[in-house]
Amino acid sequence: MTLPALIALLLFAPAALAQDIGGRFDYYVLSLSWSPSWCRNEGNAEQCATGRRLGFVVHGLWPQYESGWPEDCRTDARDPSRRETRAMADVMGSGGLAWHQWKKHGRCSGLSAQDYFALTRKAAGRITLPETLRQFDRDVTLPAKRVEDAFIEANPELVRDSITVTCRDRALQEVRICLTPSLEPRACAPDIRRDCSGRFLMPAPR
Repeated sequence: MTLPALIALLLFAPAALAQDIGGRFDYYVLSLSWSPSWCRNEGNAEQCATGRRLGFVVHGLWPQYESGWPEDCRTDARDPSRRETRAMADVMGSGGLAWHQWKKHGRCSGLSAQDYFALTRKAAGRITLPETLRQFDRDVTLPAKRVEDAFIEANPELVRDSITVTCRDRALQEVRICLTPSLEPRACAPDIRRDCSGRFLMPAPR
C-alpha cells in the first residue's frame, strides 16, 4: 500500500466506523406532536389547512440507543415513492413530514420504507388518544402531569417513566412514548425523560 493510500485509510476509517448502522438500536420513541402548537410556530400548507382541526399527529417513530440515538443511517433499502409518503398524511399530517422522518430515522430502523411506515402506523394505533384532550374548544393552560395522567388513564399499560411531555416557547410540543422493538411500552432512557416544568399553553385545534 502506498503512503497516500495509507494516510487516506487512517483519515476516513474512523468516520466509517462511527456511521450509524440501520437495525442497530435498543428501542423506539413514538413522538406525537400537538399540531396546533406546531402550526402556530412553523405552519405547513397541508397540515395546517383551515378546517383540518388536527390534534395529535405522529411526528415520528425514532430508533433510540440507551444513550443517544442513530440518525441518517446508511441503508440499501430504496427510498419511498411520493405516493407512499403521501399515504402517511392521515397519521403524520403531511407527506413531507413522512419523507423527512424516513430519511432521518426510518433508515436507521433496518426496515424497508414500506415496513417502516406500516410499523409507524401500527405503533400509533396501539396508543389511545385521551378523549379529555380532544374536547378542548378553546386554548387552555395546564401542567405536563395532567397530559401524562390523561394518556396513562387512556392506556393503562403505560407507566410514568414510559411517557414524557415536551414543550416549546411555553406551549405543548410533543408527547413521547417509549416502546420496545416489538412495540410494548418500556421505560424511557434518562436522556429522554425530561418533562416540561410548570404550566404551558395547549392551543385548541382550528
